[in-house]
Amino acid sequence: MDTNSITTQTVNFKVFRFNSDVDYLPYYDNYTMEVTSEEVVLDILNRIKWDIDGSFSYRRSCRHGICGACAIKVNGRSTLACKERMNDMIDIFGTQLTFEPLSINRAVKDMIIDKADFWEKHNNVEPYLVSDIEENPKAEHLILPHDAEKLLEADLCIQCGSCHYACPVVEINDDFFGPAAFAAAYRFEADVRDEAGKSRLENLHSQKQGVWDCVKCFECAEVCPKEINPIDKITKLHQMLFKEGVATSNVATRHAVGFKRSIAKNGVLDEGGLVLYSEGLSIVKHVPVALRMFSKGKIVPPWAIVKSKNLDEIKKLVKSSSTAKF
Repeated sequence: MDTNSITTQTVNFKVFRFNSDVDYLPYYDNYTMEVTSEEVVLDILNRIKWDIDGSFSYRRSCRHGICGACAIKVNGRSTLACKERMNDMIDIFGTQLTFEPLSINRAVKDMIIDKADFWEKHNNVEPYLVSDIEENPKAEHLILPHDAEKLLEADLCIQCGSCHYACPVVEINDDFFGPAAFAAAYRFEADVRDEAGKSRLENLHSQKQGVWDCVKCFECAEVCPKEINPIDKITKLHQMLFKEGVATSNVATRHAVGFKRSIAKNGVLDEGGLVLYSEGLSIVKHVPVALRMFSKGKIVPPWAIVKSKNLDEIKKLVKSSSTAKF
């Protein structure tokens, strides 16, 4: 880089500090530093440790965006420290930046967290190829390129945990597998060599821990440093559950079916009808919310729904895109 093109900005850093061995509660240290346009977040972590406080702790390894060890949160956004340019962080958040671990609740020392739950959930989805092959094969068990493309690059996941700890469901539901585990499950479900049958899918269908508890917030897609897009894999798993006959009738599956029915019928979403179809008699508990939504025009009576002018075309699209039996 031409040294004449290097720019410098003054940035104030608010850095999470906690040592589980001695601290009862976490606290924050503040540092003001001159940041150059050639630095990444990891450079700042290094400078804090090397130049200011040698007790500051964080994980790092490859510095090439391969291992995922250095993932932290910057102003609440999951970030791979060795990959994220400081200039980009400043453009997004300004010159007041907060460094925190991926999960404050799991902090062990400063930026270092206990990822036991992440690895436990990863292991629970059978993240390996189930295939009856010879114990001492004479050749590799290869697949054709067009079959490899079905993996949708899920095999590129580096298990950094960024999507896992950015997921709001993981934060409130200890049983939920999380987007990284689902991406790993999809990687093997989509592999034509895999012979797990329905066993892995049945595990992913289970309530509380399975894919149906995903709230479609797209946080996992936003934070993934490898652009794997876990939410896309979760959607594919939804389709697999229907296609393989694993999906059973529950609120989540009826919601998926009701969504399709509503679009096919009106070309637009009937939100009131969708909740009624999904919940059945249990809809009574939603009456107070429904009344507020009705007063705001969020839901309308069935007879007041204005159908799309392109309904015929929408019906064709729904029919052509529905590859699984609902």
